[in-house]
Amino acid sequence: MEEHQKSSPHSVKVGVITLSDSKYQDFLVGNADTDLSGRLLTDALSDVHQVVGYEIIPDDPQKLISALDAIKKAGAEVIVTTGGTGIGKRDITIETLKPLFGKELDGFGEIFRYESYKELGTGAILSRATAGVYSSTLIFALPGSPNAVELGLKILKPELGHLVRHLKE
Repeated sequence: MEEHQKSSPHSVKVGVITLSDSKYQDFLVGNADTDLSGRLLTDALSDVHQVVGYEIIPDDPQKLISALDAIKKAGAEVIVTTGGTGIGKRDITIETLKPLFGKELDGFGEIFRYESYKELGTGAILSRATAGVYSSTLIFALPGSPNAVELGLKILKPELGHLVRHLKE
């Protein structure tokens, strides 16, 4: 694995999508600053990677698919979503993404839940974080809380170049 990581790209093109009805309403009135998780993702990823797209959308399956396609078209090799992964009626991220995945990266969700369990205890069972490949683009779906985003970044950020390298083989 070390050899693969050494020969992997150091920087990749990434996109970020926040799914939240309330953050979308804030965005519509000119206040995107309330999207702490989206900003956390774009700031943390842009220190090494190129952020080619960032969108704030409501919890809507068609808008999610449109946002994915627009960011893919901008050249994203990886897209990270935040929000919409819970078990509420408006949480549609997982149900929208899973049918799109040609391949799933089960290990991401497993590690995410394990690390969440170490921090939060049994409440980690609420997490449905997942990852997969959608038409040659890696997608990571994180919960909407800033703490969950920080945990997700800790897991995925060191592997992005390595994952993109494998995806292109």
